Amino acid sequence: MKLIIGGACQGKLTYAKETYHIADGWADGRSCSREDLGSCRGVHHFHEYIRRMASSEEQSLELDEIEKQAGAFACTLAQENPELVIVSDELGCGIVPVEKTDRLWRELTGRICTCLAAQADEVVRVVCGIGVKIK
Repeated sequence: MKLIIGGACQGKLTYAKETYHIADGWADGRSCSREDLGSCRGVHHFHEYIRRMASSEEQSLELDEIEKQAGAFACTLAQENPELVIVSDELGCGIVPVEKTDRLWRELTGRICTCLAAQADEVVRVVCGIGVKIK
């Protein structure tokens, strides 16, 4: 698994497509299903998939539950699709959101990406279209 992170509009998807030679087979986190993640070659807007996943939860999640779900989701995804390239915005570097649901989404995204990074073969941060290998 490969994880590509960085700020919005930094060229992450272009970097991933060119670096890993994946022109097609991409799922969009804004609209893809859970099943798509298990079979696609890459997913971009992964942070938006997490937003949709979190908003579909009926109960309000607390931090301990977020940690459990993040770890379980990351492990399952890594096992199902070990060749997956994940492209996600980095959300933790900006202003802390006022709305609790937005704070929980930011926290959940960070925790899931942390779990994925631990399992990934490679982690790259993209800034201005330039990838810097972290792992």
